[in-house]
Amino acid sequence: MSFFTDLAHQYIDGEWKAGSGSWDIIDFNPYDGEKLASITVATADEVDQAYRAAERAQREWAETNPYTRRAVFERALRIIEDREEEITEAIIAELGGTRLKAAFEIHLTKEFLREAVHFALRPEGRVLPSPEDGKENRLYRLPVGVVGVISPFNFPLFLSTKTVAPALALGNAVVLKPHQNAPVMGGSLLAKVFEDAGLPAGLLNVVITDIAEIGDALIEHPVPSVISFTGSDRVGRHVATVCASHFKRSILEMGGNSALIVLDDADIDYAVDAAVFSRFVHQGQVCMAANRILVDRAVQAEFTEKFVAKVAGLKVGDPADPATHIGPLINSSQADAVTAVVEQAIASGAKALLHGSTQGNVVAPTILTDFPHDSPILGQEIFGPVALLLPFDGEDDAVRIANDTPYGLSGAVHTADTERGVRIAKRVRTGMIHVNDGTVHDEAIVPFGGEKNSGVGRLNGESTVDAFTTQKWISVQHGRSRFPF
Repeated sequence: MSFFTDLAHQYIDGEWKAGSGSWDIIDFNPYDGEKLASITVATADEVDQAYRAAERAQREWAETNPYTRRAVFERALRIIEDREEEITEAIIAELGGTRLKAAFEIHLTKEFLREAVHFALRPEGRVLPSPEDGKENRLYRLPVGVVGVISPFNFPLFLSTKTVAPALALGNAVVLKPHQNAPVMGGSLLAKVFEDAGLPAGLLNVVITDIAEIGDALIEHPVPSVISFTGSDRVGRHVATVCASHFKRSILEMGGNSALIVLDDADIDYAVDAAVFSRFVHQGQVCMAANRILVDRAVQAEFTEKFVAKVAGLKVGDPADPATHIGPLINSSQADAVTAVVEQAIASGAKALLHGSTQGNVVAPTILTDFPHDSPILGQEIFGPVALLLPFDGEDDAVRIANDTPYGLSGAVHTADTERGVRIAKRVRTGMIHVNDGTVHDEAIVPFGGEKNSGVGRLNGESTVDAFTTQKWISVQHGRSRFPF
């Protein structure tokens, strides 16, 4: 597809160029195996070139009138809107996303670009009093300088945009490394959008590469002050360790094992709808997905019957078909891993209420229940279409089960009593939780992030301003200070 071959390049200092590494990343369609593009990886030297270009360009950008900066994001939004159908087809081809998923991702991308328009004007300084006569304390909020961004494969256009756009709007420059399974949607497409929107050269650089080629060069490099990472907790732990050793700030959005809790007074039909979407949107490849569905024993039979029936009716197959609900996982490694986790759980005693088959990268939905107490599947993130049904006895038991995981990203509580739901939500140790809704939400002005192994820091709204700016104290003595010697 020319869309992919046209964008199969590194983007450094405003120039599209081939990487100089010794091997290529092959961009495949995960559904039919079609080769979309071949991209020679960037080397550590090219990472250095990208950071040096960002450093040079950022100085002038930070001094640019914020109203001028704002106009770039207004144009970028219009470009996304104008190319929406083309981008939809590309999401289907590169990510195996269904048309529903593509529409969801593009909607979120546009929402966050709209918010980025305002970020240019958002930083505010303060004047604080001093106990010393004649002194004025000024507190300035300034760009951090250069931000390194590592984005994932599941919602790459959106998750790159939600970090890159506000970082740029706040006066920073960015070096972006997309996931090797989403090099175009997570990287070079965004570079093209901002190039066409008039972003000055050097402010956004995209390096398509892998740790096998560059090691830790992207996060060890002396130029970036902040590294924003979205991905697994295993890799995130390494990123955090390297950042800390180099005194860099890290923003980490990692995995989840969210619980959707169905109380005894819940609207069962509505809870089923919320649970099916929360678990199976984009084949379950969502950090906020409801891995675990917790149901009060008083309504367990009714919920289970309706949930299994609805999941069994989901259409599995070609993501290009508008009727498809479940497309392929991103690659064969993911498909094999999810299949193995299911088989291991069943062999260890779990019961399959629905047991989906695997054909290529397409894994049909599975629903498991009746787990042994120490089943390892209960504590881990499953990045695929597998739902775990767990009964509970009363609110305390629900909270105990929900918290029995090293993760704490999202969650949901379903009940007829809103304040009862809020009381339970407060007890679940998670960064975000929703009463009478699904677990998969991201809104541009609401702080987003997790607890425990699900992440460090928050993004969106004022949290993004905190993440990508720094505060500087400048005092002015209008009189004369007295010194003791």
